[in-house]
Amino acid sequence: MATVELNPGEEAQLQQTIEMFEVIVQSQPNDCQSLEILKEAYSKLGREQDVINTSKRIAQAYMQTGQLSSAILEFETVLQRRPDDAEVQAALKEIEDKASNMGSQSAGAEPAALAMAAESPKAAAKKSRAADKEIDDGRATMRKIFVDSKTISAGDFDLCWRAADLTVAPPDAVEPFIQVLHEKGILLSEKSLKLLSDRSRMAYLPLEKYDVDIDLTRGFPADICRRWCVLPFDRMSKAILVATANPFNQQAVKELSETTSHRLVWYLSPPTDLLQNIRKAFR
Repeated sequence: MATVELNPGEEAQLQQTIEMFEVIVQSQPNDCQSLEILKEAYSKLGREQDVINTSKRIAQAYMQTGQLSSAILEFETVLQRRPDDAEVQAALKEIEDKASNMGSQSAGAEPAALAMAAESPKAAAKKSRAADKEIDDGRATMRKIFVDSKTISAGDFDLCWRAADLTVAPPDAVEPFIQVLHEKGILLSEKSLKLLSDRSRMAYLPLEKYDVDIDLTRGFPADICRRWCVLPFDRMSKAILVATANPFNQQAVKELSETTSHRLVWYLSPPTDLLQNIRKAFR
């Protein structure tokens, strides 16, 4: 495997990335996004066996989640390097058997496209207009998580949730909901992060010791990063890594995605880490 010529700084950054993402995948073994980042880092350092092992882990994760076509593609990349790998050949045989069983069970089922087409054009247009007007900043989901579970009261939620003003550019990073909870003594941010990590399944990544790429951050619009308190903090191959304290904010995902052709990979991070780095990037 051909390796890229790296300077000492780049090599140190890759080693740091590997250390942090190895911790993530230990606790979340089916996190394909983090495994892909690990594989990329191993590849850049020329760690052939680690690349092979990680590809197998990615494929197994796809199998666990029923994404059989993705698993096949990943296993086939291993076979390109190791044509005689018995473990991969056995796994591909297992997938073939699973696919055959699934095909026989689903025979006669109504195609999803037909079910969607049953909706009238008028109803579809009405739904589309409503979606355009609605800003999905995660409020409904966050309320369900924090209030319905009786973690906090409805009054405390309404007190701490700050509706975004889309008409003006924020002069500073807006404190995330869980940071406001923390500052008002209602719920420690550590407990909020644990709750959000469990409910969202988003990988948790503290940035305190991470070498954040501030120049990369500055390549994104300041108003988006400030308004939603989101931090693009690193690039791995064709992916941009982004940190947030609100894993259900679809508006932030939409706005940030429109500014780049790269795939965005999201991580849950402490709000203090986000605020510090966003303020450093956009002074």
